[in-house]
Order: sequence, then C-alpha cells, then structure tokens
Amino acid sequence: MLRGALAAAITPLDGDRLDEDAFAPYVDFLAGGGLDGLLALGTTGEGLLFSRAERQRAVELFVAAAGGRLQVAAHCGAQTTADTVALAAHAAEAGAAAVAVIGPPYFQFDERSLLDHFEAAAAACAPLPFYVYEFERASGYAVPIAVLLELRERASNLAGLKVSDAPFEKFRAYLIEPLDVFVGPEALIFDGIEAGAVGAVSGLAAAFPDRVAAVVREPTEAGAIELGELRAAVERFPRHAALKFVLGLRGVPVGEDVRRPLRQLSEGEREELRGWLESS
Repeated sequence: MLRGALAAAITPLDGDRLDEDAFAPYVDFLAGGGLDGLLALGTTGEGLLFSRAERQRAVELFVAAAGGRLQVAAHCGAQTTADTVALAAHAAEAGAAAVAVIGPPYFQFDERSLLDHFEAAAAACAPLPFYVYEFERASGYAVPIAVLLELRERASNLAGLKVSDAPFEKFRAYLIEPLDVFVGPEALIFDGIEAGAVGAVSGLAAAFPDRVAAVVREPTEAGAIELGELRAAVERFPRHAALKFVLGLRGVPVGEDVRRPLRQLSEGEREELRGWLESS
C-alpha cells in the first residue's frame, strides 16, 4: 500500500513529444528529495491531454526510472470507461504500484454511472491497489460518498482516495474507514494527517520534493501554512510551465514545454519567477 509523501509528477516534454531521456534524471531528483513515491499523469502531469499510447509509454518510463526506489502510482482517469480500463490494465502490466482514477470530466453522471465506471477501472487493474481521485474543481462534480461506500463493497482492491478538495470541511467528508486517504492541497497536510490521512500527493513536490517530504514526515501547522504560501506563489504563473521552469533552475534537465492548450511562460514571467526564487 502507498504511504507517505508522493509527488504529483510533471511529464517531461521535448516540444510536443515525451522527452524520454529526461524521465530518469527527473526521478533521481524526486528520490533524492526524500519522497516515497510519485503519481504519474495526474493533474500536474497533464495526463488528460495525452493520448492513450503516450500515457502508457510515460508510465513505462516512470516505472523503469524508479527502479523500485519510489512507488509509482499511475493516474488512469480518462473521458471514457474504455480508455480508463485500458490504461488501468496497462499500468498493472507495466509494474505500477497502484492505479488512481478521477471521475470523467464535463458530463454530470448519476451515481450508477460513476459506480459502474470506477468498478470497471478497479477490476481492470486488480489485485493492484486502486484509488479514487476526488477533485471536484477538476472533474466538475464531487464523487458522492454513497458511490464510494458501494464501491468499497464491490471492489476488493479499493485501497483509498486522493482528495484535492478544499477547504478542510470538504476534505474531511472523504475520510472513510478503512480507506487510506492522501491529501492533495499542501495547506491541508497537517489537518489531514492529524485527522487520519496516510500521506500527501503533492503538485508542489514535483519541483520542491524536499520541502513537502519534510512536512509530511513531521507535520506541523506552520509547515503546512508555508507550503500553502509556496503553492500560492507558484500559481501566480501558469503552474505547469512554472514547475518545469523551477526544475530547470534546480539543475534538473527538464524543459519548460507543456501540452497545449496549456502555455509556456512569457519572458517577463520567467524573469519574475527567477527573481522570486532567488530572493525566497
């Protein structure tokens, strides 16, 4: 089972293609930052913007680069159940340690639709641990608690959730026994772990693994607040490109390229971000 501090990893690109040579040094950087694992192809990893083949290849590259040092969870959520099932089955075959799936965005699904979707995804990767990725802002709706309670009965490999909802009142609702819950918003790491969460899956950890790992290992309210402030500072810029730019400044050979319609930083934004990092 997953535990501890995981990075919601970026996906290295060279132009509009996977930068296969960058995966290994990037994973080395994450491992050196004290993390326990990574989530590939989630929100920070631009997952839903890639084709099925690209996502499968990226999972293979992350698993190979990790070499057992980090646990690699693969986000396999997609717009259709067929694609989600195919991605989940491939992740299990590729050696991922777990599969996570967000509810398909755009359409408003009823409880039966969502339950059938998650059950099919969990079955496709069984007995690999399966996690529901709850993120109301990204999917457009919150996964009903009733769906998770029923899924717990139907899917023997349902291990837990990653919950990226805020404020804490929304997060707390998903602390469902005996499921393992990972905190998404860094500002909630202290409150979440105090309330029973088993770790964090952090977008900030994609570029600041050491800082996030330290707070997850020894959670303090002050540490969580500092991470929240760091997140707010990064999100003054286009976040995906900003995290990749920060990685470059930290010596990781990762380019700033992102999959459109995400955009790169302007030259002014690069200078502002560089100045902020040097002064912080």
